[in-house]
Amino acid sequence: MSEPDLSVLYRNYLDCLNRRDWASLGQFVDDNVSHNGRPFGLSGYREMLERDVSEIPDLRFDIELLVTEPPFVASRLRFDCSPQDTFLGLHVGGKRVTFAENVFYRFRGEKIAEVWSVLDKSAIEAQL
Repeated sequence: MSEPDLSVLYRNYLDCLNRRDWASLGQFVDDNVSHNGRPFGLSGYREMLERDVSEIPDLRFDIELLVTEPPFVASRLRFDCSPQDTFLGLHVGGKRVTFAENVFYRFRGEKIAEVWSVLDKSAIEAQL
């Protein structure tokens, strides 16, 4: 798969997340996906995302930086949102916060097979 193809696939995946189109998630995510080394499977991955948007209703995945080198995608996502209660162990309580996530994906064919991500918790702490 060429670099532009992964970029388009990844952008379509984020569009799926932003539309909350959970039924289409399997078009982008492998049935045996893992997250930070833990085997989640597609259903566990979907549950994690659904929980995230339940706790942060205005959650939107926006690309700040994107690099592709097949079969990998590296992205810095920017979030400007209002977690409703506790997020990452911090009591946010609906306050609007801005933070980033550095995330790497390994694709298997045209689907995400592995995800490694780190959220910038210190950016949130500085705003509270």
